[in-house]
Amino acid sequence: MSGSPTEHFEHAEHAEHVAHAGDNFMTRVSITIAILAVLASGVSSLETIETSAITVAKNEAVLLQNKATDNWNFFQAKSLKKNMYEIAAAAGGPKADDHAKEARRYAGEQAEIQDTAKRLEHESEAKLHASQTHEHRHHTLTIAATLLHISIAIATVAIITRGQRWPWYASMALGAAGVVIASTAYLAGH
Repeated sequence: MSGSPTEHFEHAEHAEHVAHAGDNFMTRVSITIAILAVLASGVSSLETIETSAITVAKNEAVLLQNKATDNWNFFQAKSLKKNMYEIAAAAGGPKADDHAKEARRYAGEQAEIQDTAKRLEHESEAKLHASQTHEHRHHTLTIAATLLHISIAIATVAIITRGQRWPWYASMALGAAGVVIASTAYLAGH
């Protein structure tokens, strides 16, 4: 939700015009607009960072889940071999002891592979949880940035209406709400 590249120049130009007018109230409104623009820019940057973090966390979760799936497939292959050697050992014959030994070896390998697969699944779930946290922050920051942008527009109404105070008060209230909401994105336990 970032503004145009010239948005900051526009705010500076408005402030310059107001400064030449010599009206203290209009100067306060212009300073408020500048402060709100800086806050909106900062919140929008955080929003962009959270968007990237969502993508990275989800991609990492998918890669970890793919590795877990590969391990489970490997586990199944070892299981088939173990079962074939168990059947061969149960059938008896001169190599029954060798077959039983191989069955035990495959069972041991299975346990290691199973542990790795479970660990990878847990890591994948942790990455998905992280992506949900980033997504929650992103949504919260989107609301905050929107409120800050609206507050800038409403503060401009105070200039357009030649000094009416209610738009300025409303813009400061919305701006404060935007800042509070933005800060909750990182303070909340999500």
